[in-house]
Amino acid sequence: MIPDHEISSGHLSISLVGRIISSRQRISISNESRERIKSCRAYLDNKINGTDELIYGINTGFGSLCNIRISDSDIEALQMNLVMSHAAGTGDTVPPEIVKIMLLLKIQSLAYGHSGVTEEVIDRLVFFYNHDILPVVYELGSLGASGDLAPLAHLSLPLAGLGEVWMNGERLPAQVIQEKTGLKPLHFKAKEALALLNGTQFSAAYAVWCMLESLRLLDQANFNAALGYDAFNCRLSPLDAHIHQVRAHRGQVETASTILDILKGSEIAASAKTSVQDPYAFRCVPQVHGASQDALEYIIGAVVTEINSVTDNPNIFPEADLIVSGGNFHAQPLALPLDHLALALSELGSIAERRIYQLIGGQRGLPAFLTPDPGLNSGLMIAQYTAASIVSQNKTLCTPASADSIVSCNGQEDHVSMAANAATKARRVVMNLERLLAIEFMTAAQALEFRRPLNSGTAIEAVLECYRQVVPKLEADRIISTDMERTRLFLRELVSSPGSLRLRS
Repeated sequence: MIPDHEISSGHLSISLVGRIISSRQRISISNESRERIKSCRAYLDNKINGTDELIYGINTGFGSLCNIRISDSDIEALQMNLVMSHAAGTGDTVPPEIVKIMLLLKIQSLAYGHSGVTEEVIDRLVFFYNHDILPVVYELGSLGASGDLAPLAHLSLPLAGLGEVWMNGERLPAQVIQEKTGLKPLHFKAKEALALLNGTQFSAAYAVWCMLESLRLLDQANFNAALGYDAFNCRLSPLDAHIHQVRAHRGQVETASTILDILKGSEIAASAKTSVQDPYAFRCVPQVHGASQDALEYIIGAVVTEINSVTDNPNIFPEADLIVSGGNFHAQPLALPLDHLALALSELGSIAERRIYQLIGGQRGLPAFLTPDPGLNSGLMIAQYTAASIVSQNKTLCTPASADSIVSCNGQEDHVSMAANAATKARRVVMNLERLLAIEFMTAAQALEFRRPLNSGTAIEAVLECYRQVVPKLEADRIISTDMERTRLFLRELVSSPGSLRLRS
């Protein structure tokens, strides 16, 4: 039986979240966290009962209504109204795997004991997480400013018996789940709904998912490039450590070393070359892939800080006798990295498409479009068209969401981050890159067939032997989209990534 992961003040990493999710670990709340949660709630209750002071979101309205005093008898109604009125999401539903990350990150943030929720609320979130009861959340609705308000409202509705959930692949009214489990709807106390709705867990969950995929895809891009080096019969001199030592960007140095490792034992690499230099799409792989690796390093650092943070408002500090209203919900620290991620991944795809183009161009002893009988057969001609269309869409998706801001809430929220839009479009870039790298792998593998009987590197040959069981060598025209999808699934299902990426995660 897989042991629980205990939620505490400990450090969440990207890789740890990946392991918790992929291994379907249950989670529990540590005793240390329970004490902090109880202490914070007791402090808040005493504070509310002992003062007439306006405390934002606790005995006041929200946003630009923050100066309106709410009577003690209406405080619970205020919290319920908050959840219902803010559940204004629309568009496509958030994939269940990302909703699960949202739940995990919201539990982690509340468990620090600075948000004022009761144990009952956090235990209900944990129950939903452990039983795969995943609220239906919509992609559109967050400005990434006062937190991811609309998405987190939809995440919170089922706690009160409202909204919808995914369970065992079915989309069901939350009321049905309450009946099946015997759970009673929660009645939110002062501050609880605000703590649930404030926060960056929508944008952060997308960021975590994107980073987990991006690390795999960067390794795949490096493997593809190594395969392409031999397929295009390139020189190894651009990978020589000497030139990278004098321009010692970490990503550049490690990329060159990784590709050399993958090409170990290659007869093609050791063969005589006729060209003095290779096109930039091959020659500058260490510089281009390396820059994307360095970008991922920075982005991981920002995301890891965010998922280990308290991002609701106000924040409660019982030891200091403080309730402080500020702006920890503002998602600018995620918006900029997510826009940077889209650009870094788009560039990996852009240079990959150029390698595809070079390989199908009838150069260096390769037939046009990599078919033995060009003319009668079109070979991989249109596969490059598809790659080009993906690259073009990714360029469009690189327009930074964070460059925009629209005033909302009667001017109270006069600068917003648009991190949610940055997050959802970054995910599209990730998915596009996966498909693009599958096309490149398929193309380079086909090109390598024309280098036989010479072999490529030991690692490459081992992967290709398995691949040819799934996608045979292209002898004559067939439906290429089938090969592309089989290639994508083959690469996703590889037991381990072929690269040697060493990123902080």
